Amino acid sequence: DSVVFHSVFGKFVKLILSRLSVRIGLRHPDPVVETSSLSSVNPPDVWYRLSIPEETIDRGWLSALQLEAITYAAQQHETFLPNGDRAAYLIGDGAGVGKGRTIAGIIYENYLLGRKRSLWFSVSNDLKYDAERDLRDIRAKNIQVYSLNKISSKHNGSVKKGVIFATYSSLIGESQSGGKYKTRFKQLLHWCGDDFDGVIIFDECHKAKNVCPIGSSKPTKTGLAVLELQNKLPKARVVYASATGASEPRNMAYMNRLGIWGEGTPFKEFTNFIQAVERRGVGAMEIVAMDMKLRGMYIARQLSFTGVTFKIEEVPLTLDYIKMYNKSVHLWVRAREKFQQAANLMDAEQRMKKSMWGQFWSAHQRFFKYLCIASKVRRVVQLAREEVKNGKCVVIGLQSTGEARTLEALEEGGGELNDFVSTAKGVLQSLVEKHFPAPDRQKLFSLLGIDLSVKETPSPSETSTEQKGKKRRGTVHMHMKTTIAMPSKSEPEESSCVTSQDAVEDAQRMKRNLLEQLEQLAENLPPNTLDELIDELGGPDIVAEMTGRKGRVVSNDDGTISYESRSELDVPVEILNLTEKQRFMDGDKNIAIISEAASSGISLQADRRVKNQRRRVHMTLELPWSADRAIQQFGRTHRSNQVTAPEYVFLISELAGEQRFASIVAKRLESLGALTHGDRRATETRDLSRFNFDNKVRLDYTHQIRNGLIGVGLINVEDRSGVLSLEKDYNNIGKFLNRILGMEVHQQNALFQYFSDTLNAVIQNAKKSGRYDMGILDLGSGDEKVKKVDVKKFLTPGYSTSGHVELYTKLFLCVQVSVERGMSWEDATHVWADQNGPDDGFYVQVRNNKKISILVKEVNPRKRLFMVYRPNIGKQVKLETYADIKKRSKKVLSDDAKQHWIDQYNSSANVCSHAYWRGNCKKVSVGLQCEIGLRCRTYYVLCGSVLSVWTKVEGVLASVSGANVKIQIVRLRTEDGQRIFLSSLIATGSDPSHPPLLLVQKTHSSPSLGLNIGVRCMFGFFPKGPRRAVARWVCVEAARL
Repeated sequence: DSVVFHSVFGKFVKLILSRLSVRIGLRHPDPVVETSSLSSVNPPDVWYRLSIPEETIDRGWLSALQLEAITYAAQQHETFLPNGDRAAYLIGDGAGVGKGRTIAGIIYENYLLGRKRSLWFSVSNDLKYDAERDLRDIRAKNIQVYSLNKISSKHNGSVKKGVIFATYSSLIGESQSGGKYKTRFKQLLHWCGDDFDGVIIFDECHKAKNVCPIGSSKPTKTGLAVLELQNKLPKARVVYASATGASEPRNMAYMNRLGIWGEGTPFKEFTNFIQAVERRGVGAMEIVAMDMKLRGMYIARQLSFTGVTFKIEEVPLTLDYIKMYNKSVHLWVRAREKFQQAANLMDAEQRMKKSMWGQFWSAHQRFFKYLCIASKVRRVVQLAREEVKNGKCVVIGLQSTGEARTLEALEEGGGELNDFVSTAKGVLQSLVEKHFPAPDRQKLFSLLGIDLSVKETPSPSETSTEQKGKKRRGTVHMHMKTTIAMPSKSEPEESSCVTSQDAVEDAQRMKRNLLEQLEQLAENLPPNTLDELIDELGGPDIVAEMTGRKGRVVSNDDGTISYESRSELDVPVEILNLTEKQRFMDGDKNIAIISEAASSGISLQADRRVKNQRRRVHMTLELPWSADRAIQQFGRTHRSNQVTAPEYVFLISELAGEQRFASIVAKRLESLGALTHGDRRATETRDLSRFNFDNKVRLDYTHQIRNGLIGVGLINVEDRSGVLSLEKDYNNIGKFLNRILGMEVHQQNALFQYFSDTLNAVIQNAKKSGRYDMGILDLGSGDEKVKKVDVKKFLTPGYSTSGHVELYTKLFLCVQVSVERGMSWEDATHVWADQNGPDDGFYVQVRNNKKISILVKEVNPRKRLFMVYRPNIGKQVKLETYADIKKRSKKVLSDDAKQHWIDQYNSSANVCSHAYWRGNCKKVSVGLQCEIGLRCRTYYVLCGSVLSVWTKVEGVLASVSGANVKIQIVRLRTEDGQRIFLSSLIATGSDPSHPPLLLVQKTHSSPSLGLNIGVRCMFGFFPKGPRRAVARWVCVEAARL
């Protein structure tokens, strides 16, 4: 069920050797694994012969694992898609496996074949040095690497060959000085030429996601540029490389060269592919990964986590911290009330309100996230000091640095600081100053033409004229209807202007009060986490900082606080992070703090080649907002060629609201494992959802909870009637988990416990009713036995390696399998032999003058609960009490039970329980199927690349009258050890003369045939007449595919 911890190389090396009859390299320096799903899928046969020198292979400069990826990438690049584009390859190896050398090997292979120009895109210019190192390590020193940002348009033609290294941001960059090319994009196209058939590497390609965004958001420029570059260079050999490149199917939109969607595929557009996959849940995502590997376009391995330790450190909250947190909650509740009141005073338009509340809740979430982090700083410092004393070194992971707020505070203080800057304070202060609906009074009335120095009451005619001007101009300004209101007949005309002035003054007063209250609270708010950590751990001389910020706040020897630049005299800012990394790897500094800026590409493991080989302790102080970022950070310290595996420490405070960040990462890790590694359970060992939140506060104060929910905007109160109503998006769990951060500590803890208990109950009910998406279900486990009865082969057209000529390749098998769940008499006696309880043994039940035998075994002596075994279904799921068993049954000797057991066992092969007990079954009598109590079930399985025909198969099923389709991925294992992954169960059956149809994805499994992934769809019952005809028709349609 878990990751298959076998060395991939033992199998892969032998496999490739037998096919290529050449030496293919040495094993990887570290154990590498595949998920159980992907490991059972073999890629296509290898026919491509590498040109890489034998010395590179024999000396192990490229391992067997890396050579395998290079071989399949080069082989895939010889394939053309139906639309004429060259097919691409996706390397989904986990962080630290060695994607850099693999990419270098692909470039080297093409360079040797005369394709001497390549493009290499990544996330940071710092990684250019890693690219040069990787090429140097495989002895491809003659391949030069050039930074795109260092090549001017004048010298574009001087770079005749080599690798141009560019970041994704430079791909969308525009020239500031004019020149021949207005954009870097055009400069690259000109350098490549029209018939470019060299290599384009999209390293860390997850940066190109969001080409197909959700909702009303627009596609990112980066994603569109990556897509356009591929379209402009159709013959280029494209390689996508990322450990997190396909965390969600929607993020695969830029991978249009894989040939999964588009012309000549089952999915005409990417949106069709998305709808098909997302509609089928997590299981379909697993099918995508396996199907891609089966077709030779994808490979995904990861380092074994053997030796890696995981620990969740629970950080208790101090009373002072709880007091500060609750004060912050009260301030935010007041802030929400004031924002609402001011917006009403200004009579703000709906568009303005929407923008305002968007900013408000975004700041709300960031503020309390910073408070969550602050609660763990003291504990991190303590743990870090202990680990360094114990001879280890520490890596602390953060996501944000808070530099923007530090620079704002520096500007406000005229370049001087008297204390560390509070990032949390800056968030709320910035929100109030920039987004509070209170326009500047002087600017407003100056714009409206009102002279505030005139105290006299204007004449009616003047007021009328003023109001007209105010109406014309006020419509354009601030979207405030109050300022343009005409005087009513019942009130003096001059009161209108006064009312408008009062509204603005009231709003301004609210704004000032909020800022004053924030200043009072600021004394207790925590300082910037990064600055505090560095200061507490000994300062910049002790701590290696690898972040994207340019300066920091430090504590001087005399106790003063000052802001200093991170740059050093002999170290440019551009390579500062690399310098700090080298100091850490040399052992000059034993503590490193990394942010997102350093999360891609930097290697901090206990490498055999570096001086500092202490064991790494990776502490995650701030959980990333997405699993993509989490995977990148986890992979910094767990990489190939390491002396020792790292220790991971996840620090989680007692704040229930912080579960928001743990749960979102865990959820995304599950999804990431599904698509990136072919098995959603691949990331369970890193799944933070296992953290057991134990709350001691009972949820018995409904009134307080209600007020808390009102304070965070989940419950609305009508202004006049006071009637409570739920917020329109109240059933959004993500919003709920975000918002409860803004409740008092004891309230959010109690509410979260209630939420967790309720969610668990809902999930259990969904599982019982069959409505829960389990991903891949394991059938044939436990006591069930699966036998392969018959196999029929089919041919299906595919695209060739040289153009549009259709070849027929064997992709489908129709396999008949039999699944048995009963228990024979021999098996029953073996179970009985192990029993020793006084009430264990065989019992006989009598019903309708017919006797049956059961076997019972006590499993809970305190509650007197027994496990029941039956001849037709084997082990019964439900436990029964001894009282119920005694009421219906009588204990007998084994000899007395034997014949009754054998009779029911034999009969249940094709007779349901109704017919067995009563002599007939209503369903069977009208030609329907009845599976109640059946021991044997027969399935017909359509195996192969199910993804490519899934839509057609479902179309066939949907056209059958009365079909009730339920998709469920299932996995079986036959008696002889073959793995069977069923993907589409269309119908089940027990009558050999009327077999059902089962659709499944098929792959080969060494040493013999294995059946892999597919779809499970249950047919509804057919009327008696057309039953055979429909089944025959479906089989014919399936064969036609």
